[in-house]
Amino acid sequence: MADKSAIEWTDATWNPIVGCSILSPGCTHCYAMRMAARIEAMGGAKHYAGTTKKVNGNTIWTGKLALAPEHILTQPLRWARPRRIFVNSMGDMFHEDVPYEWIDRVFAVMALAPQHTFQVLTKRAARMRAYASGFECDGARRLNVAAAAGRMMEDGDNAHDYVANLGWPLPNVWLGVSAERRVEWLERTTELRQTPAAVRFVSAEPLLGDLGQLDLTGLDWIIAGGESGPDSRPMHPAWPRSIRDQCQAAGVPFFFKQWGEWNTRGHAFGIGVVKQPHAEIDGLSIVAPWGREDVIMARVGKKAAGRLLDGIEHNAMPELREVPAL
Repeated sequence: MADKSAIEWTDATWNPIVGCSILSPGCTHCYAMRMAARIEAMGGAKHYAGTTKKVNGNTIWTGKLALAPEHILTQPLRWARPRRIFVNSMGDMFHEDVPYEWIDRVFAVMALAPQHTFQVLTKRAARMRAYASGFECDGARRLNVAAAAGRMMEDGDNAHDYVANLGWPLPNVWLGVSAERRVEWLERTTELRQTPAAVRFVSAEPLLGDLGQLDLTGLDWIIAGGESGPDSRPMHPAWPRSIRDQCQAAGVPFFFKQWGEWNTRGHAFGIGVVKQPHAEIDGLSIVAPWGREDVIMARVGKKAAGRLLDGIEHNAMPELREVPAL
């Protein structure tokens, strides 16, 4: 939980549920695994205990999930200034082992904090669709969330009635999926389009391949970015350019988050040929991972690599929508 976040497309992070398990190639170098291990080692946040383990010297998720203590779960209710809040940067709220009752409590807090915009991101797109569809089918999910709100607040009856009478989907909750390659894009956006949400978005980060021709129907926002951190994989410049151009043509807001560790900017590499896939030049790690005459990337670090795509910052976002006050 952080009142201020270094993540470029949000203002704060909030982790009501922590823990996860590896699902697809985008998880391989997940920063949250390393961060969870550090938090667990410090010992201050007991609910992180057992969420990670070491395997061959690398930190990975164990699959253990934990609901945060009440003071963390209700933290957004005490933030008066409106914020964009990234929900569950340290796990996946729609992991198959997270009980619906926990998710109900998270949605109750989001419903009770209409001053904020909540950005929920998952790799478990089918489970998110199944959960969110419960608000529209027979109203049972809405009543469960209202009941959770009533139990959580001192003025329980007012909280229950306020949530029960809200329009669904909640206008201050954005639902999104991660999609690192075309196969994940096709699978997860198919589920996302069927998910009731005020805003549907996709985070193509870490972008690990060309997404090809995109169907942007029903999608409100696309984020793209390269991988950072140890053992990060380079992102071919053509991949985010293609997403940018298709978003522009379709009128969909596009946000370029970062290059990650690798870039060509500011270095005399650019287009060319290297005889080996990896090399060291002037103390920099150089790679041409695509195996032909192509872009040669230098590992320069996240800060030096920056977030300019063809000299421009791309910061477009969906418009915020008003929610009736509690």
